[in-house]
Amino acid sequence: MNLEDHLGDIIAKGRTIAGVSEAATARAAGISESELASLEKTGTVGSLKINFAALGKTIGMAPQKLEAIARGWLPSAKDLGIWRELRTFTTAGEGMTVNCYLVWDEVTRDAALFDSGLDPAPILNCIAENQISLRHIFITHSHWDHVNALPKIREGWPKAKLHSGSKNAPVDQRNKPNEIVHLGGLRITHRETPGHAEDGVTYLVGNWQEDAPHVAIVGDTIFAGSIGRGNQSWDLARQKIREQILSLPSETLICPGHGPLTTVAEEREHNPFF
Repeated sequence: MNLEDHLGDIIAKGRTIAGVSEAATARAAGISESELASLEKTGTVGSLKINFAALGKTIGMAPQKLEAIARGWLPSAKDLGIWRELRTFTTAGEGMTVNCYLVWDEVTRDAALFDSGLDPAPILNCIAENQISLRHIFITHSHWDHVNALPKIREGWPKAKLHSGSKNAPVDQRNKPNEIVHLGGLRITHRETPGHAEDGVTYLVGNWQEDAPHVAIVGDTIFAGSIGRGNQSWDLARQKIREQILSLPSETLICPGHGPLTTVAEEREHNPFF
């Protein structure tokens, strides 16, 4: 799987955050404005000789991390067998793909879904094939692509409890401070991570068998090598990522709403926004 954001997307986000013009960005990078426009559109470096040191300084991003992405950095492939009862679903529609995640307890067979993606079929099929019961549905944020299949899933599992960070949700569906949801032996907690969306939430799943690392399901707060668009606030988004996600143990598995799985260690080392 490719990164959700290519190099051009990342540069465009960086200069937007920094408030730097296309002309100043191109000048720092040592390329023309038309070359920058093409790079931001396609992510293709080709024969361009980019001054990453000056570019990074100008737009406030780590130059060596930008250069690594230009050279094709990707997070390592993840062996989900470590977690056993964790499944990822990548559904497509409207010219995009979106991820959602299902976990369950091996003994009780109680399951929790994190976002719904665009197509309910693979989720409902997995639930049926594994003979598990959907008890909880957690929403990382309410953007349409993350909840599009929710009505169909709730039709099949109307008693599954919905959990949301939205202040507009019914009171019994809102996440509560310091709340711990038990899913058999698994423990699910949450951290508020607004910035991309006002109701942005990161959910942590822990207490896996055989001491597997915690799993952080982050929605669009952070991607491998990038971050979600700061629709609410770029500064708030970056602050929350530092405080609530990059502060987690290095081995924590990060499950984003788009793009490949990554880890806290990989994002600390490779994400040019930090």
